[in-house]
Order: sequence, then structure tokens, then C-alpha cells
Amino acid sequence: MDTTPPSTPPTPGDPNSMGPPPVAVIVSQYNGEVTGRLLAGAKAEYLRRGGSEWSLGVFEVPGAFELTTMAGVLTRLKGWHAVICLGCLIKGETKHDEYIASAVTNTLAGLTARTGIAIGYGLITANTPEQALARAGGDKGNKGTDAMAAALETMKAMAVVRQGAEARNAGAQSRVGGPSPDKTRPGGGV
Repeated sequence: MDTTPPSTPPTPGDPNSMGPPPVAVIVSQYNGEVTGRLLAGAKAEYLRRGGSEWSLGVFEVPGAFELTTMAGVLTRLKGWHAVICLGCLIKGETKHDEYIASAVTNTLAGLTARTGIAIGYGLITANTPEQALARAGGDKGNKGTDAMAAALETMKAMAVVRQGAEARNAGAQSRVGGPSPDKTRPGGGV
């Protein structure tokens, strides 16, 4: 599995080349009927916003817990601007689903805070398969679509903040040492 983001841009003049930067999608194979629909929703949202198949990496992992491992790897690699995590946990006879959901949620939250990489959270937790399917393109929407949209919007907001910080830092750099004293103002010079 190649985890490297695309290294060359699409063909010059390609209208998609101005779309979102490279995004990685991690999808759990467990509950594949549900997660396949989440993936379809995430891809459709990325393409709708001007992304291209070329700049979308899709990585499969066995289950929801493994989303965290792959997200950790992908956020440390240069080039991926967001990571979307898609999975499905359906309630069983024990609290296993709750433990996994909590571990995945907390790990992904910490990971995005530490790395500054937007992470789209598309982990469905449902009591029944029917509830899960309703949230994977059914009458409750598609959490894959929602996770992609949230990550792309977060990525844009982060870019605005970074640009503002760079502009402020550039302005501060130009004032290092301060301006020449104004000898016409009181206290402005000798």
C-alpha cells in the first residue's frame, strides 16, 4: 500500500487542479456494506468541491480501531492536507462498541490537535444495522459526505488562520529594529 500523496499535479489546464489539495480517506472493511456507502459519499463530496480522483488517496484497514493507527501514519507524512476516517460500530451484546468508539474518538481528537491536520470523523455508532444504513446514504444522510465536508471546511479555516499569522509575522519582521526616530515629535529623538 503506497501511502505517499500524489507528487505531480494533474495535467495543466485541468479544471480540477484548483480544487482541494490531496486528502486521504481511511475506511474500515468491517461492516463493509455501510462503510462502502460512507466512502462513496466522501468521494462524491470531494469531487463535487472540485477535487480529482488523482488527489484522493483511499486506504483500507480491518476495523474501526485501526483507523487510529493509519491516521497517525498519514498525518505524519507530508502532503496529505486532511485525513477522513470512516467506520461503523454496531451495538452487540457487550460494551465492546462503546470502548472502541471512545478510544477512536479520543485518539483522533488528540491527533488532529497535535498535528494541525484536519481529520474528518465519519465513525457511525448504531444500535442496529438498519440505523447504520440510514446514516450511510439513507434517510438520515451520509456521514461520509458530512465527514469530508467538515474536514474540507476546517482545512480552509486553518489556511485562513495560517495566512493571517504569516501576514502578521511578516509585518512584525519588517518593523524589527523599529522605524527611525521621528525628531519632530516630543520624545522622538535627540
